[in-house]
Amino acid sequence: MKRNSIWTYSVLTAALSTVTLMASLPAQAQQWPTRVVRFIVPFAPGAGADIGARLAADKLQKYWPQGAIVENRPGGDSLIAIRQVISAQDDHMLLFGPSGNFTPHPYRHDKLGYDRPTELLPIARFSNTLIGLAISSSLGVNTLKEFVEKAKAAPGKMNVVVVPGITEFVWDGFTKTVGVNIVKVPYTNLVQGATDMGTDRVQASMSSLAILQPAMQSNAAKLIVVTGGERVKIFPDVPTSAEAGFPSLELEGLVGAFGPKIMSLELRRRIAKDIVAVASDPEIASKLSATGQSPNPAGSDEFTAAIEKQEAQVAAIAKLMGLPRKD
Repeated sequence: MKRNSIWTYSVLTAALSTVTLMASLPAQAQQWPTRVVRFIVPFAPGAGADIGARLAADKLQKYWPQGAIVENRPGGDSLIAIRQVISAQDDHMLLFGPSGNFTPHPYRHDKLGYDRPTELLPIARFSNTLIGLAISSSLGVNTLKEFVEKAKAAPGKMNVVVVPGITEFVWDGFTKTVGVNIVKVPYTNLVQGATDMGTDRVQASMSSLAILQPAMQSNAAKLIVVTGGERVKIFPDVPTSAEAGFPSLELEGLVGAFGPKIMSLELRRRIAKDIVAVASDPEIASKLSATGQSPNPAGSDEFTAAIEKQEAQVAAIAKLMGLPRKD
């Protein structure tokens, strides 16, 4: 067979395979999208998840002819955005944000109004928010072990700023596990809270690296651990909490897209393929890195498994803390 004939045969075979695959999908997955896709973000413009959603929406124009737009619905511990997506039952309206905003919900809200496993379905993971623990440089310690020992020697004398949601939940489980009493100080402006490590008002902050970086750049604070399962490229010498000997502080900042229960698994997998392709773009990686995030694309099945693991972690912490489900 001549070379041109082989090339033609390969192209026709690939095209036939694609047609066969599309024909095997339910009508919902074959026809989607038929109009503009809306990403509902549970934060104000400028937040990490908002930036990720806008990067994704821009790149997805290549795959979705009608395009995608971002709508911000902050407030209510993310319940405003979640309830909008669930109540609309629109397969062109997707929640885009961190799972850690809702995995603690059953232990925080008396009238939750939704059931996550059946009504808010994972579509695709887009990125990870990088989270770490930074301590005041004035403490004169360099490791998490040294920090814990110093806190045990001065119960109730240290202050910490912690991001609300699952980060605070994990922090509470950590302090209970290691037996330290560190006072949580609420801040509306979390960046200011981290910066106050330079004034000795605050001795520690567990937040996203984007929030911690100003304090670190001014030498007010030093990063002693990151909470994910792997070290981060921009701070290769900083250990994970597990490597430091404190697995109870481990936390993955999972960020991705979620849909309502009317979406079939086939449709979620089809959408996931496009989102994963976008998240794998090298240009996306550099832009996410600048905001304390990293691309971590995964399809529906892997994303679902990661969220279920996080929900199990939250349930274990709640049991440790003696917190019953409220929903």
